[in-house]
Amino acid sequence: MLLACVYVTGQTQPTTKPAVTKYPELEKMTPGMTEIWEPEVPIIQSGTTNSDAPSDAIVLFNGSDVNAEWTDMQGNPTKWTIKDGTLVSVRGAGFIKSKRKFGNFQLHIEWKTPSEVTGESQGRGNSGVFLQELYEVQVLDSYNNRTYRNGQAGAMYKQYAPLVNVCKKPGEWQTYDIIYTAPVFGNDSTRYAVSPRVTVLQNGVLIQNNVVLRGPTEYIGIPEYFIKKHGPGSLELQDHGNPVAYRNIWIREL
Repeated sequence: MLLACVYVTGQTQPTTKPAVTKYPELEKMTPGMTEIWEPEVPIIQSGTTNSDAPSDAIVLFNGSDVNAEWTDMQGNPTKWTIKDGTLVSVRGAGFIKSKRKFGNFQLHIEWKTPSEVTGESQGRGNSGVFLQELYEVQVLDSYNNRTYRNGQAGAMYKQYAPLVNVCKKPGEWQTYDIIYTAPVFGNDSTRYAVSPRVTVLQNGVLIQNNVVLRGPTEYIGIPEYFIKKHGPGSLELQDHGNPVAYRNIWIREL
């Protein structure tokens, strides 16, 4: 084949153009290309009210037999009492824990501090809900009761204060709806690969918004100093010396 040449500073250069690569045309997008049909979303039945357990929930206390789902910390029947269908903490009886262990979950729990007010700050209507036996959502009579902000009702104790104080008067029932995402550990058993996260609604109001926990709850010290690799764990309810009552406890594994 003969090539036409031009002279540039005394040199000959070919004038042929490089071949153009042609690609097949992309298929035109249609609505069906982004529609996912399988598997279908599971169907469950919600409760009549937001406090009622949905059909896929595990009921951990229904107002009668506490020992069906709970023990003391040694695995023995608890000394907490049942009064008028509610579970009441007994001074000196110690924490109680669920027999079942959980990872990620949605927890509903209702609680009530004594209507007769005694004490102040942390000595008034004190209890707590521990997630995986390690991370405490504080229970406290925080109605006209000043204490340190990261220790009042709804706090992730000593880590996050609640966004707002939405506590009802002493003797009135209150609710916690807790969404918990368990931590993931890598090879290092003293660090999180993925930290635990908690969302809490108190009385229907958001008070903890997907907060990232630094480590297990500590009364003294910094949380992340004491991280230890763990898997699913029990729920625990705290005996802090005050007769705090609980009812309507149910949980959904996620």
